[in-house]
Formats: sequence, structure tokens, C-alpha cells
Amino acid sequence: MAECVKWGQRGARLNDIAPGIIVTPLAIDEFNGPRGDFYKNMFAKCPAGRPGTADEMANVAELLMSDRGAFITGSTFLADDGATVSYFYGPLQPEK
Repeated sequence: MAECVKWGQRGARLNDIAPGIIVTPLAIDEFNGPRGDFYKNMFAKCPAGRPGTADEMANVAELLMSDRGAFITGSTFLADDGATVSYFYGPLQPEK
């Protein structure tokens, strides 16, 4: 966020994408491995109920790099199926 102030003076916009679990060959191995139940539980308790795709991450990047995203800078986009908010406010909260 601080860097976007400095780089904004030069006409640049700085944002980042914080993806959750994205379907890749490695992720598929994880889903089918010893931690598979952990991932299945996480997906079941998140708003979208599934992992993301590379195309979905590309769509976010396209927005951020296009003229349609010209007013967006200094932002982090959580693209994680709501896993982060489910951890803090929903059914993935750790037991206290």
C-alpha cells in the first residue's frame, strides 16, 4: 500500500491478488492425498464451496490491469472462496 503512493506519482498502479486454493496438478494431488479431508471440509464451509481456477484468477488480473480498473490502486484482492472471512467470521473459526 505504501509503495502505491510512491509509484502513483509516476503513473503506476499497484495491486495484488491473494488467491486461495487454485486447481492445479499439485492441488489435485493434495485433494486426493492425506490432507484431502481438510480441503473438502474447507470448501464445504466456504461461500463458493469449491476451489478456484486459473481462469478466475486471470479475470481478476485482467480487471486490475485494464482501463476498467483504472481507479483501483493499493489494494489486495482476496480471491479465496471466502476462506479468510469464513475463518474469522464463519464456520471455519477455530474453536475457543
